[in-house]
Amino acid sequence: MVKQTITEKIIAKHCRKKEVNPGEFVESDVDIALSNDITSPLTINQFKLLNKKIFNRNKIVIVLDHFVPNKDIASAEQCKMVREFAKKNNLKYFFDGATAGIEHALLPEQGLILPGYVVIGADSHTCTYGALGCFSTGVGSTDLACVWATGKIWLRVPESIKFIYYGKLNKWVYGKDLILYTIGKIGVNGANYKSMEFTGEVIQRLSIADRFTICNMAIESGAKSGIIEPDEITFNYIMQIKNKKNVIDKQLWADLKSDKDAEYSKIIEINCNEIEPIVALPHLPSNITSVNKLRKKIWVDQVVIGSCTNGRLEDLRIASKVLKGRKVNSNVRLLIFPATPTIYKQALKEGLIDIFINSGGIICPPTCGPCLGGHLGILAKGEKCIATTNRNFVGRMGHLESEIYLANPAVAAASAISGYITEPE
Repeated sequence: MVKQTITEKIIAKHCRKKEVNPGEFVESDVDIALSNDITSPLTINQFKLLNKKIFNRNKIVIVLDHFVPNKDIASAEQCKMVREFAKKNNLKYFFDGATAGIEHALLPEQGLILPGYVVIGADSHTCTYGALGCFSTGVGSTDLACVWATGKIWLRVPESIKFIYYGKLNKWVYGKDLILYTIGKIGVNGANYKSMEFTGEVIQRLSIADRFTICNMAIESGAKSGIIEPDEITFNYIMQIKNKKNVIDKQLWADLKSDKDAEYSKIIEINCNEIEPIVALPHLPSNITSVNKLRKKIWVDQVVIGSCTNGRLEDLRIASKVLKGRKVNSNVRLLIFPATPTIYKQALKEGLIDIFINSGGIICPPTCGPCLGGHLGILAKGEKCIATTNRNFVGRMGHLESEIYLANPAVAAASAISGYITEPE
């Protein structure tokens, strides 16, 4: 039998085949089909043209998270349209209002993503779920409409690049730094239509939050997906999800790993001993440098801590550790976005929200808002922002002549205090 990567194994199983090969076109079953308030209306319109019924109301997930709370009439109309569709089709997993959160943090939290799944979403950062050992990728709204109708997705099996991370993490270095360093190493086109398989001793020691961050940004190198083999850390994370405790069978995951002799298009080794806290300069995630190697002070007007990349409880804990007992620079707006209501509540319980408010931060509801230049943090001409988000393209967060810098939560928090991009003390 041909030796297979974990990605090939998952796809083969969902095609009911013993094996698949890179470059092969297949039709795969889909376990979860995801969309949000921006992509759902387009999908609904295309779905209506098919004149079909929803293939499975329990496998479609819609989250209203991008322009919510609604910022204008247009976004309100879109959400209204999606609500009516969800109600008409009796969708089991429709998240709105107080039940909603940033989709790529919310779905795992709700126990909707399991190892070995095929997850298709009308959002480019659907690749986040590879952190739990599944094949997950973003598609267009027309493709998703076909998934709604058939329960299947047509795709080309991607080649895989294996990344091996060895060594130890330096102080204030997290998953965000690993993926920014990797993107800087291979470029924004370095993994075009590839599966980025993250392995090695450093990955095995990472928390699930850091793994989510890494897989979330696989798309920033053009990848089809990112994936990490499920292990004891994965299993423990899923077992903590209350509604899944009695249905998890660890043995089902036994073969969810790449064969030793599986073929890769490339194998890239990364020495983590050399990685320091990273900042991505405008206007690409690949334009990286170590924070301590910046040639001059870069003063910022705004700091954003949150998003589907770094809005989890662990990220808020890191930021609060830096901010506790300190004050945000008077020239800086610090915006905090807990990724879900559950994370928000736990942050309250742990006193993190008090720390943020006492430092001068602004607490915002769970939303994608500023990340895509939607609302709750738009930049004016000439303004600079350091953010824990995933993209720093021209105009991404507002004016075309604004600038975005990407970093981990510790660097973002330290920069809010000093007023310029810096490492924590």
